[in-house]
Amino acid sequence: MVTMNKSKSKSKKIKNLRHAEYYDMQDKFDELFAQSASGETFDRLMQLILSQENILLAYRNMKRNVGSVTPGTDGLTIKNLEKLTPDKMVQKIRNITKNYTPRVVRRKEIPKPYDPKRTRPLGIPCIWDRLIQQCILQVLEPICEAQFNDNSYGFRPNRSCENAIAMTYRHMQISNLQYVVEVDIEGFFDNVNHSKLIKQMWAMGIQDTTLIYVIKRILKAPIQLENGTIVNPDKGTPQGGIISPLLANIVLNELDKWIESQWDKHPITEKYVIRKMYNGFLDRGNGYRVMKKTQLKEMHIVRYADDFRIFCRNREDATKTMIAVKQWLNERLHLKVSEEKSRVINLKKQYSEFLGIKMRLYQKGEKLVVQSRVCDKAMKRIYKVAKEKMRAIRRPLGGKTENYAIMDYNAFVMGVHNYYQMATGVIIDFSKIAVHISKVSKHLGKRLRVTSKSEIKNAITERYGSSAQIRWISNQPIAPIGYVQTKAPMCKKRSIQKYTPKGRKEIHENLGINVKMINSLLRQKLYGQSTEFSDNRLSLYCAQYGKCAVTGEPFKDVNNIYCHHKIPKENGGKDNYQNLVLVIEKVHILIHATNESTITKYVDLLCLDKKQLKKLNKFRQMAGNTPVIV
Repeated sequence: MVTMNKSKSKSKKIKNLRHAEYYDMQDKFDELFAQSASGETFDRLMQLILSQENILLAYRNMKRNVGSVTPGTDGLTIKNLEKLTPDKMVQKIRNITKNYTPRVVRRKEIPKPYDPKRTRPLGIPCIWDRLIQQCILQVLEPICEAQFNDNSYGFRPNRSCENAIAMTYRHMQISNLQYVVEVDIEGFFDNVNHSKLIKQMWAMGIQDTTLIYVIKRILKAPIQLENGTIVNPDKGTPQGGIISPLLANIVLNELDKWIESQWDKHPITEKYVIRKMYNGFLDRGNGYRVMKKTQLKEMHIVRYADDFRIFCRNREDATKTMIAVKQWLNERLHLKVSEEKSRVINLKKQYSEFLGIKMRLYQKGEKLVVQSRVCDKAMKRIYKVAKEKMRAIRRPLGGKTENYAIMDYNAFVMGVHNYYQMATGVIIDFSKIAVHISKVSKHLGKRLRVTSKSEIKNAITERYGSSAQIRWISNQPIAPIGYVQTKAPMCKKRSIQKYTPKGRKEIHENLGINVKMINSLLRQKLYGQSTEFSDNRLSLYCAQYGKCAVTGEPFKDVNNIYCHHKIPKENGGKDNYQNLVLVIEKVHILIHATNESTITKYVDLLCLDKKQLKKLNKFRQMAGNTPVIV
């Protein structure tokens, strides 16, 4: 039993639900990662993909996704799956994959955030196909992570836009790379070459022919357009498919490796001593000094999905690099580059846009430093959405309340602040937006107050309470959109790694539970119970720190753990998380007992104090029984 401070660990445990450990899969994923890093090949992955633990883990990872309630062409959602027993769900997946033929993918055109007039196609597979993709993703991710390049940040565990922006700042300000190559791939997701992708997977050691067959079928799944027409794709990975981001990274990993081999890991650089710095970065300075005496072009890539920037020392190198990259993408990956959107930028004269931030270099004393702002398209979008949400406070739409509209506006403001605070000029940009939003908020009239007598404490007052810009409506705070501080983006710590025990310590603390007990819970047969019921038991065990909800007594035997429905199923109670609680057998008997002698017997056996008795009576009343009086 691992012990830890409860108050300190509670928030971390909730934030970092370690699903793989709940389902006893973490050690297997760690092993795949280590084997892949050492260059081993994998020809029997389907057995692991179709294991009961991996399938139930896939369900667990999917069930809280917003997209899981979006139906595909068969009209089914995650709600239809959760009613099945675990055994039936596992058997269904195994039967589907025997001669796998995915159902038709529903295509929906989604407006682009910065240009509503333009759309991007979103593919929505049927729910069973999504679950199969999730099963595959979980097994392939550790294999691919061991071989993916450190310079890519999109759709990878423990990597973010913030890390990518931080690295661009580093290249610009610390390395003084003043030229950037912007390359735009035309319709990347729609033009991925299937044959090339399969060869790349094979080269990474993914050599299970049955799995390769299944992935080929996923890639060639028929697509139903919005007008009802069915098309059969011969290229591309559908945006919206769970496995698509991983496949996209597999395709472009070859580009990352090629760029890196031109400078960062050129054979000349590798000959010299490489020092590991305190922050985890590798100092290749000795090799770089020798490289600069050669005719080789210095180049460094930062990539987020299909959006990437290449930083160079001078215009000549940048121009040659752009030509070489265009040719390489065309010949090696069969991808076309947009001539209009691809260019070389002198960062001392122009802004370069990347992930919603535009950045340049300006002279400050004897140094060149980064100046970054919110990009123009993002500014327009933020203003438009903020204006709509502020107007909704005045006149809530769709039956929503004023409080809901306020919370919706506040959530949006906090979200854009959290993201764009990595721009050095974010204060200037949001001040401009605030001027326009204040004009809209004036229509709220006398309801909008400068001060409030309310003692309310929440995330808004904690973050913005000291700002003179904060306003109040009905004792509810309105987040001031112009009140934001610059926060320097953080580079990814190299020591963080999801698939090593040491790397996970950087991410979260120990669960503080009996791992053997939770594995026993996982494997306990629950005849006739739903997958949702089975999965929620594991969540409750961790949330309750392996203790009875009434007595606080640690569970010592899996057969003494009873999952109680607060509202009985015969009274309309469901298997959802909020309606379940774990208790020991004696407590469970006492909750349902109606016979006086039985009640007296178990009250004497348990010796409950006032606090415990209050909890017990709460559950008895919810079950339709009278409180116990001692």
